Amino acid sequence: MPKLIITNHEIYEKDLLEKTFSKKENKDVIIKKSKTKEEINLSNLAQKNAKQALTQKLYDTQSNTNLIENLAKKFGLNQNPDLIEVYDNSHIQGNDCVGALITFGNEGFNKKRYRKFNIKNDTVKGDDYGMLKEVLFRRFSKVIKEKAGALSLPNLVMVDGGKGQYSVSREVLNELGLHDVPIIAIAKGKKRNAGDETMFYKEKVYKFEKNDPLLFFIQRLRDEAHRFAISSHRSKRKKNLNKSLLDQIQGIGKQRKRFLLNHFGSARSVESASLEELKSVEGIEDNIAKKIYDYFHE
Repeated sequence: MPKLIITNHEIYEKDLLEKTFSKKENKDVIIKKSKTKEEINLSNLAQKNAKQALTQKLYDTQSNTNLIENLAKKFGLNQNPDLIEVYDNSHIQGNDCVGALITFGNEGFNKKRYRKFNIKNDTVKGDDYGMLKEVLFRRFSKVIKEKAGALSLPNLVMVDGGKGQYSVSREVLNELGLHDVPIIAIAKGKKRNAGDETMFYKEKVYKFEKNDPLLFFIQRLRDEAHRFAISSHRSKRKKNLNKSLLDQIQGIGKQRKRFLLNHFGSARSVESASLEELKSVEGIEDNIAKKIYDYFHE
């Protein structure tokens, strides 16, 4: 929190707020109404920016509402899906497998509802159908069992893929008794061309004109799920890469690994460190430092 907060009007119970903020931040926090020319100009600029942001937010919300209504009409859904969940998987040759869930509503992407799932079942790693099945079962079984922290049910589920992914998804949700939650599968076009996607819903196949706003909307949802899945995969891959190098050295437990990574930033930097640099790390004794150095330089 800043030391000085300038407002465009008087604040109710200003003294109480100042005391509360100051105590929380352990420093003096002052709240004052703009008075000088510079303060008034800053306050006016902030007010102008706030109005523009509000106008854009209202426009986006209305635009999102229209797109959601059109989506419901196109696929003949029973209600406007004001809470949409989109799923995608990411892995490299079955390694560091991650499932991703993103959520979209009338106000746009709801990042508080984003979730990533590290694939636990080794037998399905690299198998898109198997991974999707595990992710959906883990996500929706929490709701059925009313586990603490479980997300509320969406009005629509979207999955990246074709008929196979649709069938697997429908099978999982039906098994959990969620027959009424609609599912749409988004299959990429030939040569993965954007604009040539095919949608599967129930027993029907849907295609769109390349300039259809609804197609752009669906692509935006699919692309955000893909982006989140890839970023989650890269994060896991990087973590495992840093972890695996140090895990191979006997005598380097969790605490020493933490000391090393906090000091050097990555396992690769530990590998290239000199013996003296290793000895300088807090919590790493000289004999352990030599053991680490010898492991990487023998």
